[in-house]
Amino acid sequence: MVTSLTKMKLNEIGTVYSIENGLGMAERIQNMGVRIGKKIKKIAGHHNRGPQTVLVGHFKIAIGFGMSEKILVEVE
Repeated sequence: MVTSLTKMKLNEIGTVYSIENGLGMAERIQNMGVRIGKKIKKIAGHHNRGPQTVLVGHFKIAIGFGMSEKILVEVE
């Protein structure tokens, strides 16, 4: 099932499916280590607003809510 990062449940693991929107934002997200095909685990976040924290490899990354909505993840 493909869903946005904001709609993932806590401790769910998935693979980044695509990054929607313009190249500038996609490039910023990829520079953080979140790339298409990468496994990520959501470890914190709120459904209303606020940053979404994910684990990418051994790194914790906080991504703003707006950017998180544009990251589509295929949940396992």
